[in-house]
Amino acid sequence: MSLFDLTGKVALLTGASKGMGLAMATALAEHGATVVISARKQDQLDEAAEGINALGKGKAYGISCNVGYEDQLQALVDQTHEKAGKIDAVIGNAGVNPYYGVTSKIPDDAYDKTMNANVKSNLWLARMVVPDMIEKGSGSMAFTSSIGAFKPSVMLGTYGMSKLALIGLCRNLAAEFGPKGVRFNAICPGLVKTEFARELWENPETEKRINEDIPLRRLGEPEDFKGLAVYLASDASKYMTGQALTVCGGSNMWT
Repeated sequence: MSLFDLTGKVALLTGASKGMGLAMATALAEHGATVVISARKQDQLDEAAEGINALGKGKAYGISCNVGYEDQLQALVDQTHEKAGKIDAVIGNAGVNPYYGVTSKIPDDAYDKTMNANVKSNLWLARMVVPDMIEKGSGSMAFTSSIGAFKPSVMLGTYGMSKLALIGLCRNLAAEFGPKGVRFNAICPGLVKTEFARELWENPETEKRINEDIPLRRLGEPEDFKGLAVYLASDASKYMTGQALTVCGGSNMWT
């Protein structure tokens, strides 16, 4: 158990009031970490933090933040320092997809929102938190990408572009900060039954896709990411950096 022990560690998660983010935050707390969860709505965060604290293991705090605004991210990091201390692990799970349609016709504002929230916000967050990790000589940051990064899509292409750029960001930061002991990795989920992806998994074609494309014959569940979150935040992954970890039930083995 010591390999996965997070006692005394502080983890900051964005997009963590529900779904995958909340599942990962809960897992980190279950292994002893103090977790700060963030999303846009404070009432949902309060409820989520209360649920984690009821487990009687790691401590949880909820702090609202819209990752598309640099000043709000800085306030999130500052408040994390005040409530929990220096940060050991980050999971950047927040993301948006404001446009469903062909890439050639995406409005500028939707393109900018997608790239800002899915890529630039994680660069901002890394800049803000990496000094804590350099000071400690170790740390882990993981950002949620997608299997959409690995192939083109007529209707979700810009979202996939942003997630591919996010993998590139992880790799460049891994190369830059590896000598300081700080690791960066990307988590690439397949289709997961979250509210964010509801329109996709409620699609009438989903059952056919499950039966034909997913070897494990089911969609992902938020709980499927709990173990990976603990692995990446703990010493168990201390020699892994710059990787895109695909969790998709086998649908994207070729990547």
